[in-house]
Amino acid sequence: MSNGSSGSPVIRTMAPSDLDRIVEIDIKVLGKPRPQYWEMKLESLEKRSQFSCLVAQLDGKVAGFIIGGASRWEYGVPENIGWVDTIGVDPDYQRKGIARSLFAEMTDNLKKLGVDTITTFVTRRDWVLLKFFNNLGFQKGDMINLELDI
Repeated sequence: MSNGSSGSPVIRTMAPSDLDRIVEIDIKVLGKPRPQYWEMKLESLEKRSQFSCLVAQLDGKVAGFIIGGASRWEYGVPENIGWVDTIGVDPDYQRKGIARSLFAEMTDNLKKLGVDTITTFVTRRDWVLLKFFNNLGFQKGDMINLELDI
């Protein structure tokens, strides 16, 4: 792997010290702060070995992150199924292959956990994310998203 300066990013395991930068990226992407959400999420992820939580560093700075996991039969989904929970790349670093590098490393980690199929949820009108996942080889799967307005 490279040194992460002006070329390929360094991909490493997410650490609690990455919290502030993850929150900063999340604000840039979504436009609203959610520090309590991320604090809670990182705390819960530290305790669960079936997750792959990674960050990408470029020029010594966290430029993106990805969180994925293995099912372990939640909701009746077999343990060979994994998922992409969250992916975020600082807009200043997008279109540099960071998300693709994060995904590749996460995929390698999930394979070691016995995962051979990865799923994710994307809003059907989010053309940017749909194109990204399509370029990675994703296609419609067997599961159907159900929702109920209450």
